[in-house]
Amino acid sequence: MTIEEIKALNVNAVECFANFARDKLPMPGTKKRLEEILNKEIIILDFRITKSNKRENSECLQFQFLCDGDVFVLFTGSVVLIDQIKAIKDKLPLKTTVVKIDKYYSFS
Repeated sequence: MTIEEIKALNVNAVECFANFARDKLPMPGTKKRLEEILNKEIIILDFRITKSNKRENSECLQFQFLCDGDVFVLFTGSVVLIDQIKAIKDKLPLKTTVVKIDKYYSFS
């Protein structure tokens, strides 16, 4: 930036670093397993997809949700859930139910 651009900068309109670095902060909530929320209505509040620590060359979905008035987080490597949540990422918060179809989990 030039000196003139810096002097003209509206410091109140500058984005805060924490808005971009939030992926590194832990999501608040009690940890749950998929089996514990099957067929229950939940509200997905936030999510992130990271590299899996358990499987090489795969992804891990972490999502934060509201269920029965409490906030929880869940970790899964379910490819179906990862693909589905990528498709609705701009629609959060969102009501859904996690169901098991054969060997797979799905948002319904």
